[in-house]
Amino acid sequence: MATPKNEMTTVTSVLEKLRIKKHDQEFRMTPEGFTPGNNKYYQPEDLKIIRTYRFEGESDPSDSSVIYVIEANDGLIGYSIDAYGVYSDHGDDGYDDFIRKVPVEEREEQQIFQD
Repeated sequence: MATPKNEMTTVTSVLEKLRIKKHDQEFRMTPEGFTPGNNKYYQPEDLKIIRTYRFEGESDPSDSSVIYVIEANDGLIGYSIDAYGVYSDHGDDGYDDFIRKVPVEEREEQQIFQD
């Protein structure tokens, strides 16, 4: 059975589509808040999650990840990857608590990736 044209089934396909639309700034957790690496820091109230993609490992469901597509209050759209299981890299950096505080306003893919 063929998958719909706009369905993204892998982490790579989502990241590539974000790159093409220039929404490829990765928000990383720092002690000052989320940053896309441009000396700008955002707090949860400065952000909103506009799309969530969940992926499970084919051979081990504990090898899973989530991509959050995030929009900042200044219009910047980027993403954050939360890999858990053996690939987790967040440890005790406060990521989980931070991401739970970011409001969610899910949008359709077409709104994010429109031409």
